[in-house]
Amino acid sequence: MNPPPFSEALRFWLTLGFISFGGPAGQIAIMQTELVDRRRWIEQDAFLRALNFCMLLPGPEAQQLATYIGWKLHGLKGALTAGLLFVLPGALILFALAWIAAVHGDATIVAAIFTGLKPVVVALVAHAVLRIGSRTLHDTQGVLLAIGAFVALEFTPVPFPLVILAAGLVGWWRAPAAKALPETAPSTDRIWPRLLRLAGVYVVLLAVPAVLLITFAETDPFVRLGGFLTQNAFFTFGGAYAILPYVADAAVNRFAWISPAEMINGLALAETTPGPLILVLQYVGFFAGWNVRMSLADAALGAAVATYATFLPSIMLILAGAPYIDRIARIRRAAGALKAITAAVVGVILTLAAFLGQQVVFLESGKIDLVAIAAIVVAFIALARFKIPLHAVVLAGAVFGLARAYLDF
Repeated sequence: MNPPPFSEALRFWLTLGFISFGGPAGQIAIMQTELVDRRRWIEQDAFLRALNFCMLLPGPEAQQLATYIGWKLHGLKGALTAGLLFVLPGALILFALAWIAAVHGDATIVAAIFTGLKPVVVALVAHAVLRIGSRTLHDTQGVLLAIGAFVALEFTPVPFPLVILAAGLVGWWRAPAAKALPETAPSTDRIWPRLLRLAGVYVVLLAVPAVLLITFAETDPFVRLGGFLTQNAFFTFGGAYAILPYVADAAVNRFAWISPAEMINGLALAETTPGPLILVLQYVGFFAGWNVRMSLADAALGAAVATYATFLPSIMLILAGAPYIDRIARIRRAAGALKAITAAVVGVILTLAAFLGQQVVFLESGKIDLVAIAAIVVAFIALARFKIPLHAVVLAGAVFGLARAYLDF
């Protein structure tokens, strides 16, 4: 298949950045329809091999898939264009919404809308648990890994990265031995020099902003934010839902960058704007900066640091692995590790549901909010049983919040 002109691909990636709603499943479906079925820019087998590889990596798989296809079509400039435009439109929209929430978050209408959106977010997470669990928990090992991950994160101090690492090791150990690799696979004497060069570039891209922050930033939350999210970027297996419990707990309780209510608001906005759900970390970064002295400049710096630290590793990992995807796809143990991690992620998402549910169901007085529980149930049924589109459920949640505020129920 002949690649399209770069200008045509550029228009597509920009359009995709504005319409990439529906989470990774929806985003991948759009690329399947547009790039494989309609435009025929990439073959089906190559698309699926790339998708499997991206699911093995930490980071947002849909964004990484777009980055790979961009690389496949136009090399380095194609990868950077696709990867950045997949994120940039949603990032700009979310930044504007974060600013509105920061400045007008105490206004009646904004607070009412967020009140209505929060039960929808809980229902979305619960639906994700059901959807992912039904697809992945097909054996005893998967069920035990899911339960173990939930128990470890909910009731013990075991950190999230260690849970994911342990699950991956179990899957690797229990998988069949790797298939023999084809003789045409790249030799190691060509792989390692290239990987070392990329690693050097990555270190420079991290070090320069860090030095600038240390030198010119008047407060240290920005350096801490960048370091924390860079570390987490390498453990975001299984999508944003998997890392959010860990990040939310640290951002709220450990670093006090953001309040529990603001965290839920950010997740609600990230769910309803284009781009990867992990953009919620930009919202965290915005408020980490905003809460320093309520300055838009500090908020913009925090949002920029969070976005940069979150997405730079995912793009670099694709650039590192893109030439070797066919070889990696033949390693059975890698597939076994992915299967085990995916099972553990079901338990991880349950901890996110528990975290969000506590914030929504319990009032400040400690009493249970029965109306919020009813809203969660209705939203869940709408999503799971009647397959009502996400944007319609979100709109209904916003209307519900306004009605509840003005009718006082």
